Amino acid sequence: MSSHQVLTGFHAVVARLRHAPESIKELYVEESRRDKRMQTFIQQAQNAKVRVRPVPPDRLDGLARGARHQGVVALAEPRLLAADVDEVLDTLEDKGETPLLLILDGVTDPHNLGACLRTADAAGVHAVIAPRDRAVGLNQTVQRVACGGAETVPYIMVTNLARTMRQLKDRDIWIVGTDDEAEQSMHQVDGRRAMAWVMGAEGEGMRRLTRETCDELVTIPMLGSVESLNVSVASAVCLYETVRQRKV
Repeated sequence: MSSHQVLTGFHAVVARLRHAPESIKELYVEESRRDKRMQTFIQQAQNAKVRVRPVPPDRLDGLARGARHQGVVALAEPRLLAADVDEVLDTLEDKGETPLLLILDGVTDPHNLGACLRTADAAGVHAVIAPRDRAVGLNQTVQRVACGGAETVPYIMVTNLARTMRQLKDRDIWIVGTDDEAEQSMHQVDGRRAMAWVMGAEGEGMRRLTRETCDELVTIPMLGSVESLNVSVASAVCLYETVRQRKV
C-alpha cells in the first residue's frame, strides 16, 4: 500500500475514474451509506470496471490517514502527466497550441495549491510549475481541494525555479509576474502570446531572483480596502484575463 497514492473524497476519485480508471487498485466506500450520491458514484465505478469494497467507517479513517474522505477512499498508482516542462512545450508545439503556464513561487499551503490547480484546469492552463524546495506536493488535501484539477493539469516541481524560467524564455515564453508595487496593470498584458503567469506566496510575494527573472511585472487593480488577494483568487483573475483576450 505504501507505493500507492491515496485519493479521498468524491471529486478526486471520480476524476481518476474518468481519466485513468485502470490505475485504481482498490476502491473502498462506507458500507452504511445508501444515499443517491453514493449510489451514483458506485455505478460510475462499476461502469469503469473498478470493483467497489464496502467497509466500516473506521477502516476508511485508517486508509485516509486523517484526511476528510466523504465515505470514499481509493488506492491508485501515481500518475505522471508530464516528466518535465520541455515535454509539455514539445506536445503543445506539435499540436500548434499557444502555451499558457502558471508558476507558483513559495505556495506551501495544500488548500491554496489545490485551489490553484482547480482554477488552472478551468482556465486551460497547460502546466503548473513550482520550486521543489518551496512548495507542497500533491498530497491528499491538494487532490481533494483540486476537485479533479490535479488529474488533468501537470504539476511540475523543479530544482531551480529561476533557471527553469530562463529556459522558458529561451523557448519564447513571455513571463509575467504579479507585484503590488508594479506600475503597469495586468490588463495591459498581451495574453495572446505564449506566456506564463508568476504568483508569489501570500505575504512574502515572489523571491527577489524570481522577480528579476520575469520579463514584465504587473499589478492587480485593488479598489477596496484590502491590500491583496488569496493566491488562488489572484491566479484566477490573471488567467481569465488571458482567456478573455484569447477568445476575442
